[in-house]
Formats: sequence, C-alpha cells, structure tokens
Amino acid sequence: MKKITIVICLAVALLPLSCKSHGEKHADEHKHEHELTHNHDHDHGEVDEHDRHHDHDHAHEHPSEVDNTHEHTDEIHFSHEQAEAAGLALETVTPGIFRHIIKTSGQVLSSQGDENTVVATANGTVSFSNRSIAAGAAVREGETLVTLSSSKFPEGDPVAKLKINYETARNEYQRAEALVKEQIISQKEFEQARATYETARTAYEAQESAHSTNGVHVTSPMRGFVKNLFVRQGDFVSVGQPIATVAQNKKLQLRAEVSVNYFKNLRTVESANFRMAYDKQLYKLADMNGRLLSFGKSLTEQSQFVPVTFEFDNMGDILPGSFAEVYLLSTPVENVITVPLHAITEEQGLYFVYVQVHEDAYKKQEVTLGPNDGERVQILTGLKQGNKVVTNGVYQVKLAATSSVIPEGHSHSH
Repeated sequence: MKKITIVICLAVALLPLSCKSHGEKHADEHKHEHELTHNHDHDHGEVDEHDRHHDHDHAHEHPSEVDNTHEHTDEIHFSHEQAEAAGLALETVTPGIFRHIIKTSGQVLSSQGDENTVVATANGTVSFSNRSIAAGAAVREGETLVTLSSSKFPEGDPVAKLKINYETARNEYQRAEALVKEQIISQKEFEQARATYETARTAYEAQESAHSTNGVHVTSPMRGFVKNLFVRQGDFVSVGQPIATVAQNKKLQLRAEVSVNYFKNLRTVESANFRMAYDKQLYKLADMNGRLLSFGKSLTEQSQFVPVTFEFDNMGDILPGSFAEVYLLSTPVENVITVPLHAITEEQGLYFVYVQVHEDAYKKQEVTLGPNDGERVQILTGLKQGNKVVTNGVYQVKLAATSSVIPEGHSHSH
C-alpha cells in the first residue's frame, strides 16, 4: 500500500512537466510554420524585385546583344593598301549563259594533208646531207634530206642503168620511125617501140634530176619540220621505203574519246576547250578557227569510247601527239551563276570563295560547285546575284583570315 502511494505521487509530480513540454513543443512548431510561411512570401517578393532590377540593368548594359552576336564575327579585315599590294580584283556575280559540259580526255594529232611521208626513190645506202638533222629540225621545200648511193653495189649505179636503157629505147624508136614510113615494120611494132621509149625516158628523167656523182638526192616536198626519222646513217633502203615524215603543223586535229554513256549528247556538241598535259594554258577552239569534223557512229573491239574530232589552226605552242584534258561544249543554258576557277579555294573537301561585305572587309563563303569548262565553274549554291567575289589576290585574303578576324564586339552601321 505504501509503494502504491509513492508511485501515484511521482506520477502527479511529473504530469505538469509533460504537459508543459508538449505545449511548448506545439507552440514552437506553430511559430516555426508561421515564420516559414511569412519568410517565403517575403523572399518571393524580394527575388521578383531583384530579378526585375537585374534584368533591367542587364538590358541597359547590352541593348543589342541578341541581334549582333554573330553579325560580324566572320569578317576578314583587308585594307585598301593591302588590296592594292595584292592586286586584288573583284567580280560582281551576274547570271549568264553557260554550256553543258562533257569532260573527257583526248589527243592532238596532225591534220591530214598537213604532213608528208618522204620515201626512197631508189635503192641505196642512206647518207644524210646534214649529219645533225633530227626530229624537230626545220626544213625548206626542195631541201635534200638524204642521198642514196649504190655505186659500190654489184648491180652498179641504177641511174646509169636507166640512162643506158633510155638511150637504147630512144635509138630503137628512131629506127622504128624510119622503118614504118617504108612499111618495113607494121604500125603495131612501131607503137610498141614508142611505148618502150617513153617509159625509159620517164624513168630516167625522174632520177636524173635528183642524181649527182654521190647518188640520188631525196628532198623535202614542203616547208615544215621533221616530225619523224625512220632511217639512220648507212642504212640500206629500197624504192618506196619511208625515210622521214615532214609536217607543217599549220592545221591540227583534236581527237576526244567520249564514253558511250554520252553518245546521245554528242549531236549537240559544238566546240571544245582543252589543256595540254604539259601546259596549264587553256586553249579554246572558238579562238583558233576550230570546227567539228565528225563523231564516231560505232565502237571497235579495241575501244569502247566514241571519237569526236575537231580541226583548228595551230596558233600556240602545241605539240602534236600529246594528250590533253578536253571540255566538250554542248547545249547553252541561261541564268547560270559562274565564277573563275581560280576564285575557288578548297579545304578538307569543301569549296569556298571570298566575298566583299564592305570596302575593307570580306568573308569566306562556302559554295557548291557544278561542272566547269576549264575556265569558269558553275555555282549551284552559296552565291546570289550582286555578290562581289574576289577573283585575284585570293591567296592573300585567305592568309589575312588567320590574323585579321574582326572581334565579336565590333559593329558597323549599314
């Protein structure tokens, strides 16, 4: 009983403390919740006001930042003095006429009738009149190229033999002429004697004019140059054997080999440009009195390409027999944008031109290329009418791009 009384007293003593603690805790939580709610509303207002103030100041400090971020960052500064030193030239883009192009390869050949093959007119040993003669040497019409000697042959000098035959035939003809008048021989026998005489005379006179004590002279039939030599000093040749080729090179032929895939387009081909394998110069048939001769109508077993042949005047330093890069010019097309090939630069497979944006500034403009005729190239995308493209001094502008880029903060009023 005494223990129970003690426990009840302790419980009564602790009860006010517990209630006070719970009340204080509840009051604290309520106060904390009120402070959080009050502070949150207050802070939210302060943030909005601050943000609005910050945005207002930011707008004052950078009023046109959005509009001008990339307006001039790609400009290349190139002063008027630099342009003059580089010989800078511009071309204003203007759409014009451009032709369909078939690019292929070909060869320059001598025209028919523009060269002659010199042959031996007698059997004999070759002796060059000019021991230093070689391919490419200039020759005059009638100039002796070689002398054919047969004086040391067992058969003897052929011209001397022709002379003997001629004189014998002449005597027989004169005798027959007298006999036919007296009707000692028939008219048929007389005609036979006369034919023998005429043949012997023609053969002798043909050789006698070119004969000397040294042998038979073989001469050039025209003025030109020695294209080929087929014999050497001391060689023995027979009648009709080629000795040399003499060419004038006044007229040349361009023979282009075209894939059969373009056969239907060949009827529209009118002219061509070409560049020799050994020369960077571009030749235009339009400037060389060029004309289309023909194009092939069939293929051969040796080649699956269709030949297209032009003839032109040799106005340049063109070497017959050389290979060439050929641009066949076909149907004209209007309103095509083109630029000179030397205005194009290439970087990692991409192509660019440099366009003037104002007097002292340029920018690098990427373009898409179409076909070219060896001089100009079609621009499919990247340029428009009125653009001013750098056509001379391109390399200098390209170098300036690495060191003269206008800073981002720079701006212009246009």
